[in-house]
Amino acid sequence: MRARYEVFDGGSPLAPNADFQKTGVDNDTSFLLTREKFHLGYTAKWFAVYGELRNSNVNGDDTPPLQGEDSFDLQQAYVALGNAKSFPVTAKVGRQELAYGDERLIGPSDWSNTGRVFDAAKLRYEDKQVWVDVFGGRVVVPEDGSFNEADFNDWFSGIYASSKTLVPIQESQLYFLSRNVAEGTSPRDIYSIGARVKSLAGKLQGWDYTGEVVKQFGNIVQSGVRRDQDAWATSVGGGYTWANAFATPRLGLEYSFSSGDQDPTDGKSQTLDNLFPTNHKHYGTMDFFSWRNMHDPRISLTLKPHKKLTCSLDFHAFWLASTEDYFYPQGGGGRKSLGYGLHPGYDGFVGSELDLELNYAVATWAVLRGGYGHFFPGSYVDSSKASRGGTTSADWLYVQATLSF
Repeated sequence: MRARYEVFDGGSPLAPNADFQKTGVDNDTSFLLTREKFHLGYTAKWFAVYGELRNSNVNGDDTPPLQGEDSFDLQQAYVALGNAKSFPVTAKVGRQELAYGDERLIGPSDWSNTGRVFDAAKLRYEDKQVWVDVFGGRVVVPEDGSFNEADFNDWFSGIYASSKTLVPIQESQLYFLSRNVAEGTSPRDIYSIGARVKSLAGKLQGWDYTGEVVKQFGNIVQSGVRRDQDAWATSVGGGYTWANAFATPRLGLEYSFSSGDQDPTDGKSQTLDNLFPTNHKHYGTMDFFSWRNMHDPRISLTLKPHKKLTCSLDFHAFWLASTEDYFYPQGGGGRKSLGYGLHPGYDGFVGSELDLELNYAVATWAVLRGGYGHFFPGSYVDSSKASRGGTTSADWLYVQATLSF
């Protein structure tokens, strides 16, 4: 059971084109999100079955349709076959979550009130050296008042491999992903090939690192024109933890980049399709950005002053990789109205964001969480909003309680 109250001032994920606009729009909002999940499962030696119902409600959100409203629906329902301890191949078939790596491309998006699941089948080979997943399925689209069904026009499949012994100090991963959309606003055949590394805990005497790079090719239909996909993205980061100091502080640096379109008339799309990510934890907790057409250097400080309390402070600075392309929100298309659009003559600095979060484990079954974010608009936003009454900064505050039984 989870309840979260959020307050936005000056910007909102519900109306991204109104973000940072000073006058003439309603970009302030507050709402209460509640979610309950109920599950029943059974595990035997060679098989398991699992079912989960989810109820999601929103109160106070006056922007239709109610984002995150989806009363009593089937969240997961799958059968798992096999026993990896006895035989290296296992299978999972049915409605399920998919999560890989840092979830920059594939994740359950648990921050959202409905989350994300797939009607999918997955095979895994696993031994002491490596595991390899082969999967295919379709994303389930939440629709309040109707049984949630998969989008049969959107087929997603892939191969994902991981090893913790190939390089003994790190987890090494390779993947190939395919997204094939047959109909709708943007049919596409997008293929992503990538690699990810992450240091193993305790191997580097306080140091840690992570890195990921992905290249995309294929084609996509935009404004009725099929264009070749030619995009790439990367994220690299590292940090140091003072394990013997008070509050075991960790100081980290990270840089995320994703290509943007350089020329809208050249028959190519250089904007990354970031597939089905968990965005919230990567590019600022206010969720103004996604891994598309962006530069994002980040510095973070994490403290644990008590065994039950974790504090984090993050600072992001955002630039567009190309001002020939759009400023993209967390999901959906680029911002294209209320002053936003294609502005190749503008400076690409969008702004900076400061985030503070606290997480307190009251008990094994209860967690309290809260945070505050402030976004300082930059010259790109100032120029975009100059003819719309000017720019304002944005603030965000939330408190959340989670109970698990």
